[in-house]
Amino acid sequence: MAETSIIFSDVNERQGVFSRRVFLMGGVVAFGLFALTGRLAQLQLIEGGKYRRLSSANQFNYRLIPPPRGQILDRNGVVIAGNRPSFSVLVMRSQVKDIDETLDQIAYVLPQTLLRRRAILRDINQSRRFAPTAIATDLNWEDFAKVNLYASTIPGVDVSMDEVRVYHYGGAFSHVIGYVGKISDKDLKAETAAAGDEEQLDPILLHPGFRIGKQGIEKAFDKDLRGVAGARKIEVNATGNIIAEDSDGMRPATPGEDVVLTLDAEIQQRALEVFGEDSGGAVLMNIHTGEVLCMMSAPSFDPNLFVSGISSKAYGLLRDYERLPLLDKCIGSTYAPGSTFKVATALAFLEGGINPEERVVCSGSYRYGNRSFACHKRGGHGPQTMHDAIKNSCDVYFYHMCNRAEAGPDRIAQTARALGMGHVFENFEIAGQKRGTIPDREYKRTAFKNDPKWHPGETLSVAIGQGYVTTSALQLCTYIARIANGQKAVEPYLVKKIGEVEKVPFKDFKDLPFSRAHLDIVRAGMIAVSNDVTGTAYRNSRLNLGNIEMAGKTGTAQVRSYDKVTNRRNEGIPWKLRDHGLFVAFAPADAPKYAIAVIVQHGMGGSMFAAPKAREIMKLALIKDPEMQARIIQPMPIDPSLANAPDQELTSDAPPDTIDIPTPTANPQP
Repeated sequence: MAETSIIFSDVNERQGVFSRRVFLMGGVVAFGLFALTGRLAQLQLIEGGKYRRLSSANQFNYRLIPPPRGQILDRNGVVIAGNRPSFSVLVMRSQVKDIDETLDQIAYVLPQTLLRRRAILRDINQSRRFAPTAIATDLNWEDFAKVNLYASTIPGVDVSMDEVRVYHYGGAFSHVIGYVGKISDKDLKAETAAAGDEEQLDPILLHPGFRIGKQGIEKAFDKDLRGVAGARKIEVNATGNIIAEDSDGMRPATPGEDVVLTLDAEIQQRALEVFGEDSGGAVLMNIHTGEVLCMMSAPSFDPNLFVSGISSKAYGLLRDYERLPLLDKCIGSTYAPGSTFKVATALAFLEGGINPEERVVCSGSYRYGNRSFACHKRGGHGPQTMHDAIKNSCDVYFYHMCNRAEAGPDRIAQTARALGMGHVFENFEIAGQKRGTIPDREYKRTAFKNDPKWHPGETLSVAIGQGYVTTSALQLCTYIARIANGQKAVEPYLVKKIGEVEKVPFKDFKDLPFSRAHLDIVRAGMIAVSNDVTGTAYRNSRLNLGNIEMAGKTGTAQVRSYDKVTNRRNEGIPWKLRDHGLFVAFAPADAPKYAIAVIVQHGMGGSMFAAPKAREIMKLALIKDPEMQARIIQPMPIDPSLANAPDQELTSDAPPDTIDIPTPTANPQP
């Protein structure tokens, strides 16, 4: 028989368990109420001010206002680079919950954004969370007014009326002024490194409408031109929609500083005109101060294309064109100076003690070793003094003299460097200068490890500006400016004024280490080049400006070897194989003020293709100069032999004022 167990429960024991549970639950509730009360007290009494400020920050937002970029002006106050109004639509990703829905709403107002939707989404995803992204830029007034009407109802969308860069002279200044463009990742890293860390980075750099200088003056003086961003205070609701704008909280932007250059807009434009479709560069400067009035490279490009972002196709066309419109041919490219270098060589001869009256007979070629070096004139020039050799650009004279003990490559190099060749000018404001090469024996030892010895035959090429010698257009202009100045080693500069601060030009130029008598001899040879009827540039470099004359030197620099070539004609051969044409000059010849250097890339002949361009540029500079105007308009002196012949009509055999480039001959003058 199974046992039965009966368990009796105590009522008092159950009551005790219940009481303990009630006590514990009550304690928990009491503690929770106490903690909640304490937290509410902390939020209300202690941290109330903090959260009121945060609430106000959620209610009011600040939108950055990009500052107007400072203008770039020429020496006469003409605006070269300015600003124009630009209307844009921006989106703040941090204030948008559904970006696709937001873009759909914008597309309803601006259907053109549908075509760029993929690019817009890419830009939004790549941008920083709290940085605005441009959805549409450079809108016309009708589209801007339409989107401005609906923008306040679309969360995270704002309209912006900013200013965008505009270059009034198009390609005339594109290389020296440069251009602005969007900030790249590389630019942002550089700006972050300069600021120290990302927290110190100026937030305006993340604004989609902000642009920085990418080249030329725009890049060199970017910090001065930028200005300081402003801000506008707007009120938003909980969904991020704009309710109102607080005018009292607005901080206006501070425009950037204006930069005034030494350049003259009219002369620069004229230089571009006279080059036409030719390739090359022209530099004009004041020989006493170093002010550069013209620095033009051709062909050029329109910098306005780069402001909003140039297409890859358009950039490819510029990059691949054989005449290299993106290359600055005044400072960023070097060329053999050809016979323009002979003035420096002649000065080296004089400094070495060679008698300028000593004659060398030119028969059309010069035999050295087992090789014959031809002069540019078939049949030769006959007996030549130094004056004659400069005037006629006689190669044989310089071949004959250059290997004398008094001359040689080291003395020629020393003279050329003292005249400004082979230098990067430290005070020149824009980057990109190429040093070029002025060779001497040390250069040969360093550059040619397999053949470090200097050979006398190499001096022949160097003496006439060929071989290893390369210079830039800026160096050639400085070289002629120093010869014309005759006293100081003047250096070029581009900027006259930044904001209200005048830039004090570098006036403490070094003295030139040359005898004035020697400088007079080479200058006289240059005067004969342009004004003697037998001079190499007589026809194409005379100014026809009263009694003002120009002194010059032609040059033709070959770009291919003529060994075993019977025909040196440049017609009918590819453009890249044609000789370069060069011309350097100063004016007025009797009281120099301006120097000019013109390089026509693959221009075949300096006399025919470079001299006429230099003449037209120099003429405009002289006509615009108040000091020169009185000389230009005064009557020419009458020849005494004609004083008793009142009925005789005076005529002139001078060339016309306009450029007249004749068909090249078989042997273009160097």
